[in-house]
Amino acid sequence: MSSLDGDIRDGRHTQPVRVYYEDTDFSGVVYHASYLRFMERGRTNYLRLLGAGHRELFEQTEKEAPGFAFVVRSMTIDFLKPARMDDVLAVVTTPEEVKGASITLHQNVMRGEELLVEAHVRVAFVSAGRAKPIPKPLREAMKADQDSAR
Repeated sequence: MSSLDGDIRDGRHTQPVRVYYEDTDFSGVVYHASYLRFMERGRTNYLRLLGAGHRELFEQTEKEAPGFAFVVRSMTIDFLKPARMDDVLAVVTTPEEVKGASITLHQNVMRGEELLVEAHVRVAFVSAGRAKPIPKPLREAMKADQDSAR
């Protein structure tokens, strides 16, 4: 992992995360809500590396959909094994389905080869408070990445 934002390889984004004291409960085990923050970082950096964080794409998208944002529409999550303070984890994000106004992502939180948490996250694209089709440049980048994950 060569970048602060993680890497995209073979259609999968991998984001390294170190567990700090603030991420744990009184017993030193990662608090369940901390995984949501870890996965949010993974999704944000995935989009950034696809180009959603680049000024040019942002400006194109802003013209097509002023005041746009991505919002979590739904999430299913399975907590399989605990992580602990000082563990180094990897949040792996893979696109599952790209639709007109949403994308579904599969996210795993790993410790080495060990699967700790698995989630399916549906993210909607909104502008002016309403669901809107994902702008073409971003949708194409997501679909291309989805195809390379297969």
